Amino acid sequence: MPRKKGSYTPSRRYRELAGKVDPVKSYSVDEAVTILKSGQKKTKFDESVDLAIKLDIDTKQADQLVRGSFSLPKGTGKTLRVICFGDGAIAEAARKAGAVEAGGEDLAKKVEGGWLEFDVAIAHPATMRYVGRLGKVLGPKGLMPSPKSGTVTTDVAKAVQEFKAGKIEFRNDTFGNIHVVVGKLSFSKEDLAANIKAMLDHIIALRPQAVKGNYFRKATLTSTMGPGLRIAV
Repeated sequence: MPRKKGSYTPSRRYRELAGKVDPVKSYSVDEAVTILKSGQKKTKFDESVDLAIKLDIDTKQADQLVRGSFSLPKGTGKTLRVICFGDGAIAEAARKAGAVEAGGEDLAKKVEGGWLEFDVAIAHPATMRYVGRLGKVLGPKGLMPSPKSGTVTTDVAKAVQEFKAGKIEFRNDTFGNIHVVVGKLSFSKEDLAANIKAMLDHIIALRPQAVKGNYFRKATLTSTMGPGLRIAV
């Protein structure tokens, strides 16, 4: 029988891996990593490993929002393209630290004109007078520098180095979900587990004081081409 237009048939590899997953079971981090890595050699690229966390927060309340930045102990497996808004010696320090582009108002105008070939934007506080107008460009893409995420700082060189080395930004969405990349499937089981546990501990430590009762609803781990596994937290 022919497949209906627009329908999706999972690959044999996905079905094999999904067959190892109990949809009602909550796995330990180590168990989940072992299952995901069992399908590692059957893809032609190095899959990312993603952690999705559902929080029981009211996202309409400013004092319940969860956002920030975190340096994964084993990195992300990806080198990020970092730019820095800074003038003179500040821009030069950012370039030496590894920024792919650095500058003041000239860089702001370039970005305002549509140039977005970067993953993270760092800004010195003195540049916010013209970086601030980039909110409509950078905000929807999650690239707007912010003190809470560690991307507005006087020590731009340190920030550039940290984000290039694997520091990640995160923030809850409208539904209270946080999605972060915690590594690559090629990582060792130990390194992947270390990143996942560290990220979970960090989110738990950020519990807003205004949240009463349950904070965590659930956490799910998945690879790019694999099924989701519920994590016991």
